[in-house]
Amino acid sequence: MKIKNRQQLLGVLTAVMAALLVLMNVVLPRVQDWWSARQAQVLQLRDQVKEGNQLIARAQFIRSHWADMRANALPATLSAAEQQFLLAVDGWARDSGAEITSIMPQWKIESTNYMTLNCRVETAGDLGQLSRFIHAIEQGPLAVRVDALELSAHDNSGQQMTLGVDINGLALSQDDHP
Repeated sequence: MKIKNRQQLLGVLTAVMAALLVLMNVVLPRVQDWWSARQAQVLQLRDQVKEGNQLIARAQFIRSHWADMRANALPATLSAAEQQFLLAVDGWARDSGAEITSIMPQWKIESTNYMTLNCRVETAGDLGQLSRFIHAIEQGPLAVRVDALELSAHDNSGQQMTLGVDINGLALSQDDHP
């Protein structure tokens, strides 16, 4: 080979090697980061589509459940809601045989769409009566939830007990449509 051609070949090889070095250290990591971010975004979108399809498949159940909640929620007026709630508590106590010792209702207006009636109910009775009282709360159609309960014995044998229950009732506003 001629010296001139060899120098040109070495120059071209050096330029190619420098280009490969830049490609490996600068361009390729950026492309890999972009590709990894794109794969993560595709996975996230697939999960969102899967979740959306599940919601679509359950749409009838969700709408039915929402209609039940609206039908069983407390009325939007405070006095009517409180009266319905107190009648329900009285019915639960009567059906279970538990004796109500105190009721302390308190309204919380957290949004323009709904209100909650937080109520502390103290009852007395034996374990069977109190468990039936809790079961009646949980199984009834009224839109209520037991937040906390405390059970304590009043005698050494545990026959007379006191139950303190924090119950929340849901009242939806009239203009809240699905």
